[in-house]
Amino acid sequence: MAATGPCFSVAGFCPALVRSCLTPSSSSSGKMKSNPVPNLTRRFAVSTEQVQIKTEATTTSFPDNERLKMERLENETQEKKIPLLWELAEAEKKHRKSMKDYFEESKDLIRSDGGPPRWFSPLECGSRLDKSPLLLYLPGIDGVGLGLIKQHYSLGKIFDIWCLHIPVKDRTSFTELVKLVERTVRSENCRSPNRLTYLVGESLGACLAIAVAARNPDIDLVLILANPGTSFKKSQLEPLMPLLALLPDQLQLGLPHILSLMTGDPLKMMMDNVTKGVPLQLTVEELSQDVAAMSSYLSVMGDILPRETLLWKLHLLKSASAFANSRLHAVKAQTLILSSGKDQLLPSQEEGQRLQHLLPNCENRLFSDCGHFLLLQEDEVDLATIIMGTNFYRRGAYHDYVSDYVPPSPYEFKKIYESVRLIRLATSPVMLSTFEDGKIVRGLAGVPSEGPVLYVGYHMLLGFELAPMVSQFFFERNILLRGIAHPSMFRRLKEGRLPPMSQYDIFRIMGAVPVSGTLFYKLLSSKAHVLLYPGGVREACHRKGEAYKLFWPEHSEFVRMAARFGAKIVPFGVVGEDDFFEVFFDYDDQMKVPFLRDYIIDIAKESKSVRTEENGEVGNQDMHLPGVLPKFPGRFYYYFGKPIETQGRKELKDREKAHELYLEVKSEVEKCLSFLKEKRESDPYRYLLSRLSYQAMHGITSEVPTFEL
Repeated sequence: MAATGPCFSVAGFCPALVRSCLTPSSSSSGKMKSNPVPNLTRRFAVSTEQVQIKTEATTTSFPDNERLKMERLENETQEKKIPLLWELAEAEKKHRKSMKDYFEESKDLIRSDGGPPRWFSPLECGSRLDKSPLLLYLPGIDGVGLGLIKQHYSLGKIFDIWCLHIPVKDRTSFTELVKLVERTVRSENCRSPNRLTYLVGESLGACLAIAVAARNPDIDLVLILANPGTSFKKSQLEPLMPLLALLPDQLQLGLPHILSLMTGDPLKMMMDNVTKGVPLQLTVEELSQDVAAMSSYLSVMGDILPRETLLWKLHLLKSASAFANSRLHAVKAQTLILSSGKDQLLPSQEEGQRLQHLLPNCENRLFSDCGHFLLLQEDEVDLATIIMGTNFYRRGAYHDYVSDYVPPSPYEFKKIYESVRLIRLATSPVMLSTFEDGKIVRGLAGVPSEGPVLYVGYHMLLGFELAPMVSQFFFERNILLRGIAHPSMFRRLKEGRLPPMSQYDIFRIMGAVPVSGTLFYKLLSSKAHVLLYPGGVREACHRKGEAYKLFWPEHSEFVRMAARFGAKIVPFGVVGEDDFFEVFFDYDDQMKVPFLRDYIIDIAKESKSVRTEENGEVGNQDMHLPGVLPKFPGRFYYYFGKPIETQGRKELKDREKAHELYLEVKSEVEKCLSFLKEKRESDPYRYLLSRLSYQAMHGITSEVPTFEL
């Protein structure tokens, strides 16, 4: 089978769907462009397996699309140097498709049943990063191939997406479907041996992905399996098959139920919107319109899954489940499982745990409140964000934390920013920065705009300062702080007592990397803004009476590297933890209790150790959870000192001179802490009640004043 770009040959096609094809030159390298066919409705690039399809221009004028508007808005933002994140987020949100689009576009796809299963590429995914991997989407029992329609916009930026469409009346066996996908995988691998292929499958499609991976262990594949159908034997679907076979065609049993599973829980959607701050009246109006619209698509659902097709798909899923389960032992591919906690078709939560233990290179993410149609139903599930958060995005044989990193889009960041809203409300952070002339201002205007910049500071108890700080840098200055973090946030030597990896997804989305001299070098060489805590775990898990005490190594760790790239060093301090918590049961206390001592030792065995070469307290990087007593909430204060220039300072190549600067940076951090501890005493809004009173008068989103500078 010849294959050139997203358009290649398969037998049979739907004339109503073939709007335009992508040129053979639109490969994985560079940005993809569609054929400049005038007056063409841009929706799908469709291909067939035996005959290449040529199209005639059918014509509807296509208005200027949202992607172009987004690009213009981004350009205007860069020119004005104004972080219009919320406007960009709203523009991106409008461009993303919905359930209505799923049903409308499904009408086109199911209009003609001629031909076997085929691939199509959504044209809204036509512009992406250089060397983007290939993503093959394998649908669930609906077979339409539009299960990623809500994800097309975000995924299309980082992947070359092809979707498999299985016509309604098609009766291709599971083994033949496996061969079809396998041919595509092998053909693309032969054409571009260094290009990675992702197989994203839902239920039935997940079984397809497992089968193809098991048969092709020599090809570098990444599997993303949403509610895999390997649990079919344990589901309620198998007993339904004999009953469905006896029903007449007029009784479309189960279609209203399936439609409700796809559209989600109306009450949950309403409550989610209210939680996000959407006015209740507007939420009810939109919900009423959505429910009415979705009810009108019941006939479309009936066309997608008539009784005979539904019965065939259930038989297909049964054979697919058996086929995939018998070959799990042969799967070597990197695998990410997405499991729904409220899947009413399959026991997906239990299946995700089972597969995680059976597959050698596998991670599992649970979505407790989601139903079966995970990628189609739930607005909060953004597959691109999940892939980034789990470090599953790569363009080579191995994941590169620097070159493979893609910053969050404004829409993604807004969701992260809103997720820490309560932390910001409770801490009401005050951020001060210093210009090069020594002037101190409120806000982050004083921090350097151009990298490389190295921020070196104090690590507050359990890192409570991180969320407000990292989010505010991105919101106010459009600066990503690439944090140097503990290895346990990225990889475990074994599973055990540490928190689940999913708790650290947000930090990875925002650019955190594991402790590594090589990665530190790469970040500075790429002119990044790097966040470094020399005190590490020992500082973040400090003992009683050790608040605001630095635990830095004796020898310089970062000065010579910063000087090599001419990075500015910004010392900073953060205070406020003592206004929230008091440590009463620390590491020393816990090590005296046998079962707690064993607990801490077990945790140490689960992740890679750091600072093993250091002696004394600095070398004690044992992770533990200090016992704390909560206090009436105070406030967080951040002070970023005057940037220290290393550009052109050749003397820093000398170890002694570098060590002198290291001690200077440490001294500046201590001065920042002392400054904040002194100044906060004069803040009339230091405590929560006074801040709430101010916001009650001036608005909940108003900036609360602080001490005089």
